[in-house]
Amino acid sequence: MTKVVYYLSLNNQNPVKDFIDSLSIRQKAKIFQIFNLFEAYGLSAMIPHTKKIASTPLWEIRILGSDNIRIFYVAVKNNRVLVLHGFIKKKQKTPPKEISTALKRYYTWLDK
Repeated sequence: MTKVVYYLSLNNQNPVKDFIDSLSIRQKAKIFQIFNLFEAYGLSAMIPHTKKIASTPLWEIRILGSDNIRIFYVAVKNNRVLVLHGFIKKKQKTPPKEISTALKRYYTWLDK
């Protein structure tokens, strides 16, 4: 069983939860459906919904269609997934700024 854990900043802010809270009910439902699948069936069951970000430790959850939502995460010890950053993808290529934000959060989390 895999547990989804949200990144918390040094001042206990939860930017991923804030991002999800800003979305429509339908968009939230799609995200939480994927989180529930993670928790019930583990990472291997999520292949159609996830993609590795080359040259980084990051993976992305891909919510396709008109929503085009991306959520970056890393797999950490003890069957946990650390959710780091979410955004709405507007262009074909993932903006480097979004990857950088997720990486900064991951390295901050490692240093805690």
